[in-house]
Parts: sequence; C-alpha cells; structure tokens
Amino acid sequence: MKVQFLGAAQTVTGSCYVIEACGKRFCVDCGMHQGNKAIEERNRDASVYRPEALDFVLVTHAHIDHSGLLPLMVKEGYDKPIYCTRATGELLELMLQDSAHIQEMEAQWEAKKFSRRGLSNPPEALYTTEDALKANELLQTVEYHSEFEPAPGIKVTYYDAGHILGSGSLRIEANEGGKTTSLIFSGDIGRPQALIVRDPETPPQADYIFMESTYGDRNHKNESSSDAELADAIAYSYGKGEKVIIPAFAVERTQEILYCLHVLRNQGKLPDDMPVFVDSPLAIRATEVFKRNRDLFDEDATRLLSKGEDPFELPNLRYTLNVAESQAINDYKGPAIVISASGMCNAGRIKHHLKHNIWRPGASIVFVGYQAVGTPGRKIVDKAKSITLFGEDMEVAARIYTIGGFSAHAGQSQLLDWLRPLAVKGSQVVLVHGEEKAQGILAGLIREQFGISPHIPAYLEEMTLEGGVLRETVLHEAKAHPRVDWAFLTGEVERKWGMFKDRLADLEQRPWVEQTELQDALEKMDYALTRLISRM
Repeated sequence: MKVQFLGAAQTVTGSCYVIEACGKRFCVDCGMHQGNKAIEERNRDASVYRPEALDFVLVTHAHIDHSGLLPLMVKEGYDKPIYCTRATGELLELMLQDSAHIQEMEAQWEAKKFSRRGLSNPPEALYTTEDALKANELLQTVEYHSEFEPAPGIKVTYYDAGHILGSGSLRIEANEGGKTTSLIFSGDIGRPQALIVRDPETPPQADYIFMESTYGDRNHKNESSSDAELADAIAYSYGKGEKVIIPAFAVERTQEILYCLHVLRNQGKLPDDMPVFVDSPLAIRATEVFKRNRDLFDEDATRLLSKGEDPFELPNLRYTLNVAESQAINDYKGPAIVISASGMCNAGRIKHHLKHNIWRPGASIVFVGYQAVGTPGRKIVDKAKSITLFGEDMEVAARIYTIGGFSAHAGQSQLLDWLRPLAVKGSQVVLVHGEEKAQGILAGLIREQFGISPHIPAYLEEMTLEGGVLRETVLHEAKAHPRVDWAFLTGEVERKWGMFKDRLADLEQRPWVEQTELQDALEKMDYALTRLISRM
C-alpha cells in the first residue's frame, strides 16, 4: 500500500491523500491550495493527481480546501464515483458551482488586464461551471456508521467529525494478500460543544491515524466567551457609528455567527436599529441546506427549534444576492454588521468591505476562523500596519478581534482527547493539515503523553506501508519546493540598476515634465523596495 501527500502536508490547505491499495488508486479529499501566488500555482498542475487513473474519491467535508479541485479532476478526465455524506453532497452542489463561478470571473478579470496591457494568452479559468456540474453528477452519498465497499477488498466507514454539517472522519480497511491494513483519516476535527453541529466522534482503533493538526500549538483562548467578545465588537462600533466587518466562510461559520447574533439579541446585546447584512449568495443558499438537515443539529440547537425559534433568523437581517445590493452596503450610513466571504479575505466581496472600512478607527474587523499563511486575513491578524487591497495600500486603523471560540477546528487539548482512544501500542500517527510549528509542538505532546513518535510528511512525499509497518518514505523535494534563485534575481536587479545609472546624464537633458514622470516611477520603485526590505 502507498500513500502520497498532494496537499495539507506541513500546511493547512489543498488536502489530498492518494492511496494505492488492492490494485486500486483513490484519494481522500481533493482540495484547493490557498495562500500566496506560489502555493496557489499548485492548483494548475493536475499531472501529480493523474485524475484519469483514479478509481474513486472519498470526501471528508465540503470546505473548498478539501473539495475545490474536484471539478479540475473532472476537466482532466476523472469520471468515477465521489463518495460523501448526504449533507456534504448538498453543500458540494452549491460550493463547487460557486467556486467555478469565481474561477470564471477571475479569468475574465485577467483577460481584461492582459488586453489593456496589449498582452496575449491570458490564463484560462482553472475550471468552469460546466466542470462543476459534471463533478456534482458523480456524487454518491453514504450514511454515517454504515460500512460500504467502493472496490473489492476496500471497506470504508464515515464517523461524524463535528467540524461542519455533514463532515466525516473516515476509517478504511484494505485487505491485500491476506493482510488487513486499517487507516483513519480524521478530516478536520471539530470542537466539542461547538454551535449547531454534534460533537466529534473518534472512530475505532486503526494501524495508522492521519490526523489534522491545525491548532496543535495552542488551545482556543476564552472559548466560552465568544459571544461576549462579539458583543464587545458590536458595542464598540455601534457607539462609533461604524460597521462590524466579519470575514466568514459561507458554510458553517456564517450560520454560527447568525446563531450567536440570535442569542445576543435575546440577551439585549444586539441593538434593534443595527442591521445585519449577509453578503454572500453562497452563504444564503447554504443556510437553506442547514435548515433541511436539522436532524444533524446538536441538543442546544434542537432545543431552540423545539421552542419555535429559528436560530438563523433576526428581525433586522438582510440578505444581499446581487452585486448592486452588495455595493449599497458600503453606501449605508450608520452602524451595521456585515458578514461576507471569503473567510481568509483572499477573494470575494469581503475585500470590498475591508477597502471601505479597515482604515476607519471606529470600525471593527472580527476574525472567526483560521487564516492561512500568505492570505490577507493572516497579515491582518499578525498585526500588519497596512494592507494592500486592489492595488492600494491602506492603514489598518479598525479594531481587530480574533475570536477563537468560533473556530470549527479542535484546539490542542481537544485534539489530544480525540486521539487518546486510538493511541495504543503499535499504532502510528501521521500529522497532516497543519503548519510546521503547530505540528512540531503537537508531535512532542503525543510522544510525551502516549509514547508514540508521529510522522510529519512533506508535500508530495510517498509512504509505503506493509500491514502495520512503514517500510519506506520517498521525498520529492526539488518538485515540492523549487529553489528560489536569489543570485539570478539580485544580479538582474543590479544589472538593470547599472543601466539606469548609465542613462542618468541623458535624463537631465529631457524636458522637465518628462523628468518628473520618471521621478515618480523611480519613487514608486523605491517604495516597493523599502516594503520588501521591511519584510526580510
């Protein structure tokens, strides 16, 4: 048996694990890489996935960093089953089409930029709405706790991961040559006592546990006071007559925020004259999926429903479906709450709301989810003094809140509690879906508490397993992390700077207006270089 890590290896996006067993090749998740330009460029290389050679796909949940490349696989020739839970299937039908629409819009935007510059061959959309629709046709839903056999010799069971509606941890058994190897893929593990969804389950023991480690380096601070922190942000900006901007993932996080605002209103902590805008067509449609799957809610949410209350409704709630309605929010005078995607501020309508509010001292920006390295959200959370939006540098003057209690991921101690029943002699732990620091700290705690030394795989690494024994690991470092040729880059800068200085004497003979235009261009280059040095 072989396992290769095509994403979420020493990072938290692009989850995809390709497994070869029983003469079949399949993957657990097929997520989009999110982050800076170099990380997102991985989405363009479908060759490492070999989609035409995949026999089936198992999806843990609907988040785009676990599912977003499914339409690309279809575009490149994949036409086999995609297994997931019922609620995940309903959400994927929405999310993959929404992702495809974003890809098409971004391709159109790039084409216009190329045209304005007189350039040809702009990049195509990663995939289209048609590709997403074809992917949705391949969905086959399964029930929690019901073992099924996607191929001879391979058995799979889904357990509730408690992360988002329909999320699952997978237990896989592969019988090869009379030997059975069992594997658990945790997916994203939720927090116990989270809003709306049920608590995460730990599957039965297995030989290998592929476990997420997003918050392996820390627990969520003030987990029980999330509503109080949100109430503080509301009171602050309401008093200043400004807006509360909440970057929120359209699925689960937006619904949790609505749930919390419903509770705050019952407590008298949400002013009656403060409108709440949900500015995400996907979030609006996803909320309807939640309402159709109330059988998956936890006891607290079920109790609210039994009292006749809808936890996703507010008297002052306003949904914005089209672009004109979204733009009108920024013209609205007075305090308001704006919930908009994307949750990491790297796409969608939220960037426009940040542009209009992040420089305002009375505004609040409330982060309620994980911010991946390289995203605008991560820079703001890391206390950046300015942020670039649509090519313009803006001061971060708004009050920034980071509320860990809304996270859909388990904190450090909760991860260890989930692992505890599985940490038996002979089992092996593989840490995925986490940054290096978080994984290193969690690995140390696992060694200390359970006497197990976890393996931390690299991007594109291949593991060969025989029964419960890890026989071999193969790295592909040159392809995974292409070397940056600093000598060449700095040499080019120095060469061109020399050319510039050689032409200075001629510049002084040019008309004064032309000299000032060139001066302006040089000052911009100087500013860009200053910013670059400040980041080193």
